[in-house]
Amino acid sequence: MKRSAGVMAYRRAPQLEVLVGHPGGPFWARKHEGAWTIVKGEYGDHEPPEVAARREFREETGVACEGPLIELGTAQLKSGKVIVAYAAEMQLDPDELISNEIEVEWPPRSGKRIRIPEIDRFAWCSPDEARTLLNPAQCVFVDRLQAILGA
Repeated sequence: MKRSAGVMAYRRAPQLEVLVGHPGGPFWARKHEGAWTIVKGEYGDHEPPEVAARREFREETGVACEGPLIELGTAQLKSGKVIVAYAAEMQLDPDELISNEIEVEWPPRSGKRIRIPEIDRFAWCSPDEARTLLNPAQCVFVDRLQAILGA
């Protein structure tokens, strides 16, 4: 079973907003609602999920996530992958975040490889906007953060 760990950054400006990212590359180029994600990535058996979540946040945003984390539990994607999520209060400018690049085969089964940003853009959004943009399985993290913060 594949597992991912991630951090959903949030701010109170003055209302609660969460940071979401849009996957990069041609497959995701025209996908919008339901395609966005929290900042996350896969981890192995010998890496604690909190360590992986912080590593992935740095890789995909270019910013270290060093403050305290709020545990948001797990969610399972349709693919079967389980995501362990945390939240961290942070002040970030989405236009200044720089994602790492990954190599993918494109077009599929062509044997050709291209380099793409793992996340091509970031946005702060209200919890309601996040529920529209996020992969549906990840919306539970927004719900849990709101419940914890009483927002």
